[in-house]
Amino acid sequence: MRIVVLAGGIGGARFLLGVREYAREVGAEVTAVVNVGDDLWLHGLKICPDLDSVMYTLGGGADPERGWGRVGESWTVKEELAAYGAEPTWFGLGDKDIATHLVRSTMLNGGYPLSAVTEALSTRWQPGVRLLPATDDRLETHAVVEDDQGQRAIHFQEWWVRYRADIPTHRFVFVGADTAKPAPGVQEAIASADLVLIAPSNPVVSIAPVLAVPGMREAVTDGPAPVVGVSPIIGGAPVRGMADRCLAVLGVECSAAGVGRLYGGRAAGGLLDGWLVAEEDAGTLVPEVTVRAMPLRMTDEAATAAMVRAAVELT
Repeated sequence: MRIVVLAGGIGGARFLLGVREYAREVGAEVTAVVNVGDDLWLHGLKICPDLDSVMYTLGGGADPERGWGRVGESWTVKEELAAYGAEPTWFGLGDKDIATHLVRSTMLNGGYPLSAVTEALSTRWQPGVRLLPATDDRLETHAVVEDDQGQRAIHFQEWWVRYRADIPTHRFVFVGADTAKPAPGVQEAIASADLVLIAPSNPVVSIAPVLAVPGMREAVTDGPAPVVGVSPIIGGAPVRGMADRCLAVLGVECSAAGVGRLYGGRAAGGLLDGWLVAEEDAGTLVPEVTVRAMPLRMTDEAATAAMVRAAVELT
């Protein structure tokens, strides 16, 4: 069995722990196609927050309290940069994390594509799944905001980390998406998949950038594999993160039904064949989609693997 997971953020990383657990039970192969819309260059270093969150989480190196970054992190370089007044001061890089960015940036500057760099970095962490960036090309999520400078676009990281999403926002744009191409192996993995899962990641800034790469949405919707999504909303609120604020920008209701309708049923031109929602959201209806309610809190790998098993049964 071959499983492809579209993922991003902490929710996607934790979901992949359960996918890996299920895959080990049944002997399945897993490919994770990971969002790169959060990526940016800082201090001459290429930062890939979602790829790193997935890699560290699956490799046992993520900080379980913060949910991002490295466990046992120190911040000497951050403090020294602040002493120099080096901008941006609102985004901090941990010392251990910087080592990853140094290796990545050196390889990228040496001409290696991001997919090859990710494969090389994964040899240390042994994530147990194949990690692929959605694209090797530049793709950045920007927010179009309104402030005393007027209407302008800022990087998603600035919107979230610096402003905490507390700034009038008109829309999100995926810079570079129109000319990007799927990373090598991505479309082939989807075409040969027996099941495509959409992780309980932020639908607006984690999943949408993946699907914005030309050919990606068509690969999913036209492929032979059933597509099952897992709701990132439980009881009308995101488990963590800013999905509610992102959905509000789009005018989409923050609910399991709202996100399900945003993705849409594949039979009606959308993405989904199945939609897993929390028990709190039993009764959710999404046109042309089979909906099942079950516990969706990822308390441990076994609980998350049960979600994957339910997704398989839904097909």
